[in-house]
Amino acid sequence: MKIEKNLFFNLRHYEYGEAFFGSYKGMRFRLAREPLDHVFFVPVEERDPEARLMATVWPEPYSYFDTPDEQKTSEKFSIDEEGFEKAIEWINEQYDSRDWGES
Repeated sequence: MKIEKNLFFNLRHYEYGEAFFGSYKGMRFRLAREPLDHVFFVPVEERDPEARLMATVWPEPYSYFDTPDEQKTSEKFSIDEEGFEKAIEWINEQYDSRDWGES
């Protein structure tokens, strides 16, 4: 595995409505709860049942906000440890599946 789980904030971090951004050898990535809401103090049963972890990758050099949407690839995962691990696995698969311009 190229990008390890310990690089990311723990799963509870995403309940604060904050995204995690990173980069790896020409690929940038983002992991966030979507919708990006602060739900830490909201009881679980009152949270949006459609919410998911969304992993997104795109080529360097620009930030998430400065990169056109058509250059981004995203996938959604459940907001639990299994979904968290699958999201990281998916980000690694995206790296392996393309030439990101660096080695």
